[in-house]
Amino acid sequence: MTVADIIHAKLTEALAPLHLEVINESHMHNVPKGSESHFKLVLVSRAFEGQRLIGRHRAVNQLLADELAGSVHALSMHTYTPEEWSALGAVPDSPNCMGGSKH
Repeated sequence: MTVADIIHAKLTEALAPLHLEVINESHMHNVPKGSESHFKLVLVSRAFEGQRLIGRHRAVNQLLADELAGSVHALSMHTYTPEEWSALGAVPDSPNCMGGSKH
């Protein structure tokens, strides 16, 4: 099972998302080919209703504590309620990596 699969399974079980994307963006960074170290999440859940952004991110960080303590170096989170998601239309693109030998 890949790291992305583990992340997807944990978030699905705990938050019953209406929409979930776990995007491996490691290829955009100065890491070996095939790495699973940089991820972008797009997560839409009713569990976020009434929560501020910091609370949503804390909940995700807690669920993925093992992965964040291990191989996951960076996790970009886009967490929405269903109403926010329907009004949004698109998720912002990730910035280019400026770390390592990429700059």
